[in-house]
Amino acid sequence: MQRAIFNEDHEAFRDVAKEFMKRFATNERRAAWDEAGEIDRETMKAAAEYGLIGLSVPEEFGGAGMLNDFRFRAVVGDEAIKAGSGSLAGAFGIHDDLAVPYLVHFGTDAMKQKWLPRMATGQILGALAMTEPGAGSDLRGVRTTAKKVDGGYLVNGAKTFISSGKTSDVVVTFVKTGEGNRPDAFSLLLIEDGMEGFEHSRTLHKMGFHGHDTAELSFTDVFVPAENLIGEAEGQGFIQLMKNLPLERLSIAVAAASAAEAGLGWTLEYTTNRGAFGQQVVDFQNTRFRLAEMATTVDVMWAYVDRAMDLYSKGELSADEAAKVKFWTSEREWEVLDMGVQLHGGYGYSMEYPIARAFTDARVHRIYGGTNEVMREIVARAVTGRK
Repeated sequence: MQRAIFNEDHEAFRDVAKEFMKRFATNERRAAWDEAGEIDRETMKAAAEYGLIGLSVPEEFGGAGMLNDFRFRAVVGDEAIKAGSGSLAGAFGIHDDLAVPYLVHFGTDAMKQKWLPRMATGQILGALAMTEPGAGSDLRGVRTTAKKVDGGYLVNGAKTFISSGKTSDVVVTFVKTGEGNRPDAFSLLLIEDGMEGFEHSRTLHKMGFHGHDTAELSFTDVFVPAENLIGEAEGQGFIQLMKNLPLERLSIAVAAASAAEAGLGWTLEYTTNRGAFGQQVVDFQNTRFRLAEMATTVDVMWAYVDRAMDLYSKGELSADEAAKVKFWTSEREWEVLDMGVQLHGGYGYSMEYPIARAFTDARVHRIYGGTNEVMREIVARAVTGRK
């Protein structure tokens, strides 16, 4: 099904993204990223030179000024995934969709002047730290504290499952600045790599996204200057997160649809070229029926995701609508890729094949950005009007 959401500018930009992936997302580089557990800084800087990151940064700070037009960022992630590197797509997304928007929307003028120009060029990479060992989707359960002292804050606590946590230079960090668990008890601080007491304590070994680092962070009496408070006053962190979470969930939905479409393509190619019992695998009725189901699911996924992207560009994507598209597309992604693995047979179980890497990468889409169980609860509350 032809998609109508993109215009000539987006398609021209897609050509640039394809050229970058052809040059940089090679088999050798992907293998190196997987072995290192991270995307190298040279690749990220090269992506900035191609204009593929910093898309969320306003033009006045050296970026593309495309914060509200998610289609350009969708193109970048889509091409990275189709090139077989969900890890690269993830690294781009963490920087442009999770870290940069908090500074653009809520940062002071001084903060924007200091950080955004370097974030636009890939000189500075950002991450977002919310999850803690004892608090995942329940943001009000976080225990990392920021005690006000002369000139700033002393931060103590720990975060876990932080994407780009090892390679980031600045981390937008969700902390408690007040008592209890009311929304106004939380704030966001920009914590810088190298601050005394701030440790990237452990890099986690994950099921998927082997080339994109995920780390544990620890804070021991980390002094963070007052000018690193995101927002004009304390107590705004929870509301700031709620305003940006629809974007994070839309980003996951786009990645899910991209991976499903890529999986369909890889499976069609494999079954067309693979023989069994004297004929091509694609010529078995069961294979054709499964491919028909996969193709139809992908079309419906894109129709839904494209509608969500359109709503976001108009500032109309609500929290419950973002929750819907996130949980539904990630569930369908899993089904499509699972069938792709099955149709690849034993080769689908080999990490040498992109379908296997996409399958393991996809599992986390039903977990991060808020588990799909939490997404259903958000939707249920909106539907029933009950808390």
